[in-house]
Amino acid sequence: MKRDAPPKTRVSITLDEDVFEEIKKLSKSDYRSFSQYINLLLRKHVEKANKNKKDETVSD
Repeated sequence: MKRDAPPKTRVSITLDEDVFEEIKKLSKSDYRSFSQYINLLLRKHVEKANKNKKDETVSD
């Protein structure tokens, strides 16, 4: 059974060439599209940032 994919929003970004090339290599080695890999990286970063923010609030 196929799960419904979450809605997507198209964006345009500008990356340094070296960053682009590294992400392109990493995405290929992980068998993901460039877009999927960027989404994964950003999702992990946002989750970590939110966790850190919660941890800071708890320790105040």
